[in-house]
Amino acid sequence: MIRVVLADDQTLVRAGFRSILSGEEDIEVVGEAGDGEQAVALARERRPDVVLMDIRMPVLDGLAATGRITSDEDLAEVRVVVLTTFDADDHVYGALRAGASGFLVKDTEPMELLHAVRVVARGDALIAPAVTRRLIAEFAGRIGRRPDPAPRLNALTEREREVLGLVGAGLSNDEIAGRLVLSPATAKTHVSRIMTKLGVRDRAQLVILAYESGMITPGWLA
Repeated sequence: MIRVVLADDQTLVRAGFRSILSGEEDIEVVGEAGDGEQAVALARERRPDVVLMDIRMPVLDGLAATGRITSDEDLAEVRVVVLTTFDADDHVYGALRAGASGFLVKDTEPMELLHAVRVVARGDALIAPAVTRRLIAEFAGRIGRRPDPAPRLNALTEREREVLGLVGAGLSNDEIAGRLVLSPATAKTHVSRIMTKLGVRDRAQLVILAYESGMITPGWLA
C-alpha cells in the first residue's frame, strides 16, 4: 500500500487529489496538511511514502517544509513531490535542490497523478527525464549560478561520469544505453551506482548535481 500525505492550503485542491487517490486499491491518503508545519509534522507522525507538497502555503512554505523532510534522516524513505503551476513558481528549482523528487502541475490529468505517485513511491524518476531537464535548465538559467565543482565526482569512473552527464541532459536509461552501446540493464546499473556513490536520493538530484557542478549546461546535448 502506498501511503500519501496531501499538503496544500486549498481545501478543494486537497479534496480533488484525495478523491482521485482514494479510489485506487494500492494507494491510501493518510493525512492532509494546510500549511508546511503541518506537512512536516504529518510526515514524521505518519511516515508516508509520498508527500504531495504545494509550494505556496502559510506558516511554512513548501520549499522550507521540503528541506526539513528531506534533511531528516528518520524520513529518508519519504519522497516529496512538488505541486506547481509550472510557469509561476520560481521556487521549483530550489525545491528540487532541497531534495524534492520531482514535480507535478496542479492541473495534471488523474491518470498522470496516479502514475507519478506509483513511480516515485518505488524510487524511480517521477517524470520523463527530459521534462525535468527542461524545468531545471530554465530556472538554472534564471538564477545564473556559477559552476560548483563537486569533489564527490572524483569517486566516479570515467564511464560513470559519462553516464551522469547524459542523465543530466535528460536521457532515459534506454536512451543512454543506445548512445553508449550498452544494454538497458547495464545503463540502469550505472545510474544506481552513481546515485549510491554520490549519496543522492533519486534521478532528479543527479540532474541538479550535473548542472551545478558545471558538467553540463542548458543546451549541452542538442
